[in-house]
Amino acid sequence: MSPQGTAAYDGLTDLPPLVKRAVAIARREGFVNSCRPEQGRLLFALAAGAQLIGETGTGCGVGLAWLASGARPGARLVSVELDAERARLAAELFSALPQVTVIHGDWPEIHRKAPFDLLVLDGGAHGKSGGMPADPQALLRPGGTIVIDDLTPATDWPPRFGGQVDEARLHWLTHADLDAAELRLAPDLAALVATRRFG
Repeated sequence: MSPQGTAAYDGLTDLPPLVKRAVAIARREGFVNSCRPEQGRLLFALAAGAQLIGETGTGCGVGLAWLASGARPGARLVSVELDAERARLAAELFSALPQVTVIHGDWPEIHRKAPFDLLVLDGGAHGKSGGMPADPQALLRPGGTIVIDDLTPATDWPPRFGGQVDEARLHWLTHADLDAAELRLAPDLAALVATRRFG
């Protein structure tokens, strides 16, 4: 989820119908932290190569709508949302899509459906807020991909945020089980994409 991410959709018309509906719900509910369009387009592209897709931090379903719009036929999607009302709204949004499941709960609930081919970490699982980051060996199939969004692009090594070493970003970029890269999606926005190694 990105601060002011919902506002980033103002004036955009070339959106998948499901994304438009999710953005409308976020606006109606005053939820400002939706997945930004640049991130959504990355998720749309990555979803096409995955059979089982997971997400933590559903919000009002904007990121999940990008994933569902890009997913190939037969793919399954699971998302976990801590806030009960947002989980209800997202479940309602996807109620006509039996391949999409929204779970109300904290992010560790995603373990029930693992291992994933593609996992989008938000809602605490990324470690950006100081919590324990998710374990890619427990959550990803070999060759599976983790995405961590809503980062300020790094310009130094080690990466820094707020004048301090960005320990969460460093954790993912140097993880022994992952091959990771930071992708700049906009001048003020980056994402980490990391693939679990085989063996």
